[in-house]
Amino acid sequence: MIQYFKNSGGQTIEIDKPENGIWVNILPPLKQEEFADLSETLDIPIDFLTDSLDIDERSRYETSENVKLIVLNTPTENNSFNESDAYYITIPICIILTHGQIVTVNSFENGAIKKFLNTFKNRNPDKKNMMVLKIFEKVVQNFMEFLKEANQKRNQLEQRLYQHGRNEDLHQLVRIQKSMVYFVTALRSNETLMAKLMRTSFLQLNEEEREFLEDLIVDNAQALEMANIYTNILASTMNAFSNILAGDRNSSLRWLTATGVVLSLPLLVAVLFCMKIPLPFGDSPATFFIVPLVCLAISGSACAFFIRNKYF
Repeated sequence: MIQYFKNSGGQTIEIDKPENGIWVNILPPLKQEEFADLSETLDIPIDFLTDSLDIDERSRYETSENVKLIVLNTPTENNSFNESDAYYITIPICIILTHGQIVTVNSFENGAIKKFLNTFKNRNPDKKNMMVLKIFEKVVQNFMEFLKEANQKRNQLEQRLYQHGRNEDLHQLVRIQKSMVYFVTALRSNETLMAKLMRTSFLQLNEEEREFLEDLIVDNAQALEMANIYTNILASTMNAFSNILAGDRNSSLRWLTATGVVLSLPLLVAVLFCMKIPLPFGDSPATFFIVPLVCLAISGSACAFFIRNKYF
């Protein structure tokens, strides 16, 4: 789906066809025919439009035929039905600067572009550099929000683990840890991209735009630091609870082993007296009472031994 937006009288208006000074937003479902038509209409290399289809596309920039491409990674919820997958993943946003338009291509719907659309009425499409930086800003804000949401989930799961200690909650922590790996990797890649844009003349930033980009680099670094901290906390928490669960499992095995020994000893005595061989008190009527008493004594001694050694 292709959307065309322009500003008129302080309002965002969606139009039917491209013209100069507008924002072109491409959303799923993505059709190859639409890419081909748009590539021809706006004179954009087809590769620039299809790069967003690769979910593993790294953050980078390049130029071809005076058309500039910037690829930025942004977080999104993972809609996979596989219960072992990460809660959140990162996807690429392609920002294309043509001769007269700014084009964004998204392989999935994401919050950063929705936020940018809500503030587009305050933007000037002719100032393409600031448009790009504002998209960067929304991406960084999106990372912050997802990091806070993931941290809240982590806190809730930790509380449940303290109360119940279920493996199911530990598995969900693994899913959050996978999400943090995606976040850390994407934030580092975005940080490298912003630093290159600051050092080079790719966007030909003016002083105001450079200051704004510097602020974005600081905010991105803060998000990266948060992601690293949450990753370390998750690793420590999972190691601690894994050791606790392993200890509980060993305690259960010790208890079962000790219980088996306590139950097997009187059984051994009873089996001996059931054999058709001469045994002490074998012909005595008191044997009926002696055998249970001996079994109880042996079981009691075994219980006392295991209790003293903290098997129970």
